[in-house]
Amino acid sequence: MPVFRLTSEMRFPPPHMADPEGILAIGGDLSVPRLLLAYRLGIFPWYSEGDPILWWSPDPRMLLFPEEFIVSRSLRRVIRSRRYEVRMDTAFDRVIEACATARGPGRESTWITPEMMAAYRHMHQAGYAHSIETWEAGRLVGGLYGISLGSCFFGESMFHHAADASKVALAALVETVTSWRFSFIDCQVANAHLASLGAREVPRTTFLKLLAQGVQHPTRTGPWTALQGV
Repeated sequence: MPVFRLTSEMRFPPPHMADPEGILAIGGDLSVPRLLLAYRLGIFPWYSEGDPILWWSPDPRMLLFPEEFIVSRSLRRVIRSRRYEVRMDTAFDRVIEACATARGPGRESTWITPEMMAAYRHMHQAGYAHSIETWEAGRLVGGLYGISLGSCFFGESMFHHAADASKVALAALVETVTSWRFSFIDCQVANAHLASLGAREVPRTTFLKLLAQGVQHPTRTGPWTALQGV
């Protein structure tokens, strides 16, 4: 299938027209209106520095349904120990910077380019992008960030500088969106780590149906506040 080249017109081709790899379109910009339109359609940007903007709609799609989140005994002990304090939207810039510099097996570079960082900062300022943070003794040691639209949360990236710190942030996100009756947390593409926490793949058609329903709900724009007891 052809990959569509975007123009200044604020539109995307239908997600089902993505190529087998999941690439749907190329070009355009990372403005807040375009990003909001993309997420509402089940599309997200993902590319490397120096490359043009690539827009993706993979099939299948990996989702974490809040009621299916797996909390291991060890993670439950860490949460109960109160070793970490959870905050939300108090250090968005620091979280995205930490995610951009995170390295690990199979991740020797980052797709969180300076352009992407600026774009998601603008999304945060507009009230759509949020950070869930774990702190230890006043030091930011883990967290994640993503986009909220309707009853859907689109996870973008996470990091940790201490054991289980990112898992605690995810657990706090799950508890929060469960209380708000969110439909799902989008994990985009298959990831063994997230699969171990309960995320699973669904066909793109299923995802798009759930998304269409979810974005009909009011959006909880920021800043968010961590629940008591999380």
